[in-house]
Amino acid sequence: MDTGLVAPCKRSATAREIWGVTCIPLPISVTPVPDELLSGWLSRLAASNHCEVADLLAHIGIDAKYAAALDFDLDMLAADRISVAARFDPAFVSSMTFAAMPEAEMRLTAQVPFQACTSCADGGLELRHWRRAWAFDCQICGARLLPKADRQNGAAVSEKLVDRARRGARILERVAVSGSARQLRRAMRAVTFAMGLKALCGDPFFALQSPRPNIRLFCLAAIASAQSRPLVKAALCSMDIDVYARVALLRAYDKEPRLLATVDQIAQRMRLRVGGSATSSQI
Repeated sequence: MDTGLVAPCKRSATAREIWGVTCIPLPISVTPVPDELLSGWLSRLAASNHCEVADLLAHIGIDAKYAAALDFDLDMLAADRISVAARFDPAFVSSMTFAAMPEAEMRLTAQVPFQACTSCADGGLELRHWRRAWAFDCQICGARLLPKADRQNGAAVSEKLVDRARRGARILERVAVSGSARQLRRAMRAVTFAMGLKALCGDPFFALQSPRPNIRLFCLAAIASAQSRPLVKAALCSMDIDVYARVALLRAYDKEPRLLATVDQIAQRMRLRVGGSATSSQI
């Protein structure tokens, strides 16, 4: 990974006092790459200066316990101190964080890293789009992103499942960008149904960030499948229903009882149709 792709204007190498703390520029500065996340850049910056991130932050008067929160809540004081130490403009430092986002987009953005690109993650690199629940392929090299816990070669999964999950990820991205509450409900209803089929509990937004690759892929694939006649597909699942599938239906349509009733009606008509066809064939 070439780390010299971005070259923003560097600031003066002289020390500055900021709110009672004298901030001294570090001996070595590291140029960020496009879309790099602040926490990843700080890790690379610390490694280049032969220290830990906690030591680097202490050097500029920032409490290390806030290190993980800087990606989402970087105030101007902290940005200014980091800019002096790294010799970059504070506005550029702030641009490496997640700015204020709508609630849905925030819930689809992981607070902690859950996936990465095996080709680009060497040297502590971490890109902002890797934190998005809809991110599926690396925007730098095009390789499929893999869970942090499974970054060797990836677990053996069906290519058909991967392709369908990739389509679901693209749909989820369009939904997140559009801000459509109706489309988001539809997508998350599909994820909830998929979780029920897998006997999983919890928040469907977190399921899309699962470190277990099969769970995340299954949930993304469910979003793709739900785009075409979702009620009919739910009814087909309910025809040979077991307890897990029924619980999945109840969870998916928990706040929409009219849709659940419609699913049951479609399933009942399908059973009658199948029963009628079987009787006719026997005659």
